[in-house]
Amino acid sequence: MKQTHELVDTIQFEKDIKLTREIKVKAYNKTYLTHIASGRSAAVFLINDTDLALKVFHPYFASITKAETDIYRQLEGVHFYPKMYEAGQNFIVIDYIEGTTLFDCLIEGIPIKEETIYQVEKALHAAKNRGLNPSDIHLKNIILTPDETIKLIDVARFQQEKECQQWRDLTYAYHHFYKQEYFPKKLSGKVLNFISYMYKHNLLQVLTKNRKNNPVA
Repeated sequence: MKQTHELVDTIQFEKDIKLTREIKVKAYNKTYLTHIASGRSAAVFLINDTDLALKVFHPYFASITKAETDIYRQLEGVHFYPKMYEAGQNFIVIDYIEGTTLFDCLIEGIPIKEETIYQVEKALHAAKNRGLNPSDIHLKNIILTPDETIKLIDVARFQQEKECQQWRDLTYAYHHFYKQEYFPKKLSGKVLNFISYMYKHNLLQVLTKNRKNNPVA
């Protein structure tokens, strides 16, 4: 097996980036790595023949690495989050989590149970107990594993001071919309992305304006 830094050196990104879109991977060592996913700041690879994932940050976002490294160290021992095994200037190595994101659960029609929501609440509470401020919690960062436990990934923003209402809005939507009989339990990716766009541009406030007056557990 090659050293991690040698694998990282094989990864090349497209130079052109757009802050609102996923970064693009141009090349990597396909003998040792399998590209799993890309986000706005990093790409994630399965290290072949292991249960480990390699997250490599685009050079433009390399400074995020230290923050995420520090956060994973604070979360060590909390089973709702991947374990971190190694970190470098622009990469981290964590557990590879097998499962389905809650975003894909909606696309595939996999039921999202109240127990799943409760587990996420416990995960966020555990992070707060470690002195963190969970932020940027969305459906693509929550994985439902085959044994129906959840794992949260992408914790880079857990140190920000601003209070994030995103998870509270999601739980409001779960209880007041998703659980209703009339609400479809299977949605297309296009519909979900459109809802996300509307939310990010504050165009769904009419649906969540009563959130504070209608708290949900």
